[in-house]
Amino acid sequence: MELTDKLEILADAAKYDASCASSGAPKRHSVGKDGFGATTGMGICHSYTPDGRCVSLLKILLTNYCLYDCQYCVNRRTSNVPRARFTVAEVVKLTKDFYLRNYIDGLFLSSGIIQSADYTMEQLVQIARELREVHQFRGYIHLKTIPDADPALIAAAGRYADRLSVNIELPTQDSVQKLAPEKSVHTIKLAMGSIRRKLDEKAEEPKSPRFAPAGQSTQMIVGADASDDQQILKTAETLYGSYKLKRVYYSAFSPIPQSPKSVPLAPPPMMREHRLYQADFLLRSYGFQVDELLPKTGNLALDIDPKLAWALANREHFPMDLNRAEPHMIARIPGIGLRNAQRIVDLRRLRQVRYADLTRLKCSMKKISPFIITADYIPVNDAGPSEHLRRAMAVPAQQMNLWPELQAA
Repeated sequence: MELTDKLEILADAAKYDASCASSGAPKRHSVGKDGFGATTGMGICHSYTPDGRCVSLLKILLTNYCLYDCQYCVNRRTSNVPRARFTVAEVVKLTKDFYLRNYIDGLFLSSGIIQSADYTMEQLVQIARELREVHQFRGYIHLKTIPDADPALIAAAGRYADRLSVNIELPTQDSVQKLAPEKSVHTIKLAMGSIRRKLDEKAEEPKSPRFAPAGQSTQMIVGADASDDQQILKTAETLYGSYKLKRVYYSAFSPIPQSPKSVPLAPPPMMREHRLYQADFLLRSYGFQVDELLPKTGNLALDIDPKLAWALANREHFPMDLNRAEPHMIARIPGIGLRNAQRIVDLRRLRQVRYADLTRLKCSMKKISPFIITADYIPVNDAGPSEHLRRAMAVPAQQMNLWPELQAA
């Protein structure tokens, strides 16, 4: 098979993996040094095409052959899709060629399981090793970790990769057993734990050899099983606390032709994935707990964002006096982010905050008006029913379906 044909197949097969942001990688460059490549301070765009146009991150699989038969995966053993496999030298060559043509800033590399977990992991590590040691590549590398692989191989991967990821895929043990019987949540968490211990060792001994400086991440598929958003977010909350993950990524399930009956025939709304990302950001950066955002089982609202939903459900905190409120509570006001919350705190050290100040800060005035008090403003409808506010602020737009025939099925 021609290299371009392999690239077309294996780049397309990698598109279902969302966990490939480059944020957190240390700044490196090859200016005045041997080798080639650089990492940027900004996140790398993940767009790509098979011929390399408009690509910042080369996102490919080593192979889409796989011993496993995960029901939600397009590359499962029983899936009737075109198969291909790169050699180690081909991936190294593609990465070099694409970088030198200014197509990419780095490499995201995953793989189906071939021969064994250890053999597959050895191949991934060998690619990263050759790029770093033989070709002095200083760009970004993200390696997908095979959970069943020998811990020594995972440790070796961390020496060459900026970020490692171990995909948990589904939020519950029952779902994993049903849809991915060859996988084990216990084994996945053991791999996450071994990466966390290495990261902790590096933090305690800064002069020790480098290890995945951008940390580790994981991915959960949304809509492949019956798990609701509360269960998904509780799993994410546990993973953040137990394994110090940098990110949990959410990927809406994409049905494919001839999907098994064990998975849905229709994809979930893409807005559900978007709301999970918003809720995840509130967990990581705003100090929210899952039980605050979703006190009962169920899914996040699709018509309003999670912070607004929390505010409408907790009207006893509002309207909030911006000249008196605690900084962390100001950040919980719909329409005010972390940066503007700090600007408001800084401003009130000098003088009282007025309504016009919020306009100058480019806050979303329509959203924040019912929830704030300033030196010259008190909302007139602060006692109005939350349902009225919700209807006024809800987003009525409907999303176009990529696969209308599946939605109608």
